[in-house]
Amino acid sequence: MASPQSDTPLSQIKTVAVVGLGTMGTGIAEVLARAGREVVGIDISEAATARAHTALEAATARAVERERISEQEREEVLGRLRTSTDLRAAADADLVIEVAPESYEIKRQIFRELDGIVRPETVLATGTNALSVTRLAADSARPERVLGLHFFNPAPAMKLVEVVSSVLTSPAAVAAVTDLAVELGKEPVAVGDRPGFVADGLLFGYLNQAAAMYEAKYASREDIDAAMKLGCGLPMGPLELLDLIGVDTARTVLEAMYAASHDRLHAPAPILRQLSEAGLTGRKSGRGFYTYEAPGSGTVVRDALTPLASGPEAPGRSVRSVGVAGSGTMASGIAEVFAKAGYEVVLAARSEEKAQSAKSRIGKSLSRSVDKGRMTAEAAAETLERITPAGSYDAFAEVDLALEAVAEDLEIKQQLFAVFDKVCKPGAILATTTSSLPVVACARATSRPQDVIGMHFFNPAPAMKLVEVVRTVLTADDVHATVRELCTKIRKHPVDCGDRAGFIVNALLFPYLNNAIKMVQEHYASLDDIDAAMKLGGGYPMGPFELLDVVGLDVSLAIEKVLHREFRDPGLAPASLLEHLVAAGCLGRKTGRGFREYARR
Repeated sequence: MASPQSDTPLSQIKTVAVVGLGTMGTGIAEVLARAGREVVGIDISEAATARAHTALEAATARAVERERISEQEREEVLGRLRTSTDLRAAADADLVIEVAPESYEIKRQIFRELDGIVRPETVLATGTNALSVTRLAADSARPERVLGLHFFNPAPAMKLVEVVSSVLTSPAAVAAVTDLAVELGKEPVAVGDRPGFVADGLLFGYLNQAAAMYEAKYASREDIDAAMKLGCGLPMGPLELLDLIGVDTARTVLEAMYAASHDRLHAPAPILRQLSEAGLTGRKSGRGFYTYEAPGSGTVVRDALTPLASGPEAPGRSVRSVGVAGSGTMASGIAEVFAKAGYEVVLAARSEEKAQSAKSRIGKSLSRSVDKGRMTAEAAAETLERITPAGSYDAFAEVDLALEAVAEDLEIKQQLFAVFDKVCKPGAILATTTSSLPVVACARATSRPQDVIGMHFFNPAPAMKLVEVVRTVLTADDVHATVRELCTKIRKHPVDCGDRAGFIVNALLFPYLNNAIKMVQEHYASLDDIDAAMKLGGGYPMGPFELLDVVGLDVSLAIEKVLHREFRDPGLAPASLLEHLVAAGCLGRKTGRGFREYARR
């Protein structure tokens, strides 16, 4: 190991060489130059070095226009970047960051050459997110000085930096680059050496499952992307993100992850290989899952797979009144949504008292909307007037749509659908809001399965725009058409999915959450680091453990079990830590303790 005397103090990391001036390398060079570091940008391509200068000129010009820096400061930043096509230009660097293509041979060759060029105390960092940092370090003449420094794209905007140690890395080297990351305005997270590290280790498994879902023709690319943006608040859908990252890059990362984990969830979906080998690598080639205006453009253009903006596929049924069964948060939220859209709503529960209580909850919600200026007091009163509470489902006799939002228990739902079958008029649409149970099992509890469909709203229903429209093999065309049109009328975004566990959102979300739990279970990373990594590196509105505690660990476990039972993939088996917490009664915020502890109200 290196002695403490040979470790470079932070104050001496003044010059940084960036090897590889693609999009990521150029972004890192910009971050360093703007933070006052002398930067040597190195690439074998003169065109790449010229593009790096142009990109920095454009970025700093925008900063001047927005009055974030002065013209003099801009000149100083530009003066800090010099470029070269010769690796020997890194000779005086205190830190070298390699951002070459994800090829072990290319990276190893760069590190071997750097061994003979840089000073003994220089730290060598690789920007890889898929290859073994340990293996690169072992091949170096200075293994204690080699580590990973994984920035996220675009580097100037993204706050996360993963600092990756191997078993050979000097703690002082880790401390030096960690302190540097903080000085750059980034938030460093310390991780061990395994493919994908934290953020990509969780992200790429999710992206892979989305690609497999699309390849299986379960849902359209547009519906998959819309579902994850609207249902989870993500900045981009998974297929859009794969095109941005590069389909070939994703395939490389997944192959490295699968080689290490042997988890089938990491085995690259065949479509990733097919697209990669056809040169359809995403935005950079102008075509991937989507088609773009030109290579490098982010503007999507119509292609043969773009859905037509046509009307419903069959004449719809008339819906003027809606019955909502249930008295909980979801039932009252859905009733509020329909009433706001002008529909007469019958809100029925097991007792008149429960139904009245649910209506009172809606009244309070409408009052908050009035207080926030979202609607007038008159409109709120009219909305509430449209809701009729009832203590019996017999009140659904004349509704055009009967929708249940009761407990997520198949037996309870089947009993309710049998009641719907008896009390609802012929031609009424019968819908379930289930998030994980088979819709067809509810349909078979009736004598009219063709009238049954799934309408999975998201919580809170008044705010969340997504509705997963779940069609069974028995659902009639006009029922499906009516429900899609109805979603639009109540200002929701419908996405089509077939009747299988998890539909789109939960089938992609919960394996990701489960894998996050496994990372903690295996002592790879802490709750706080994983939450920070996904918010800062993936743009997620909440970290996985924050979300698990909000959803409820018992609910999460139930969904994981349903997914595991449906798909029979060992990788979907619920993490044992989740099972242990549920068994201990630690269910999240609702009990005051889940993955974290909360103040009891």
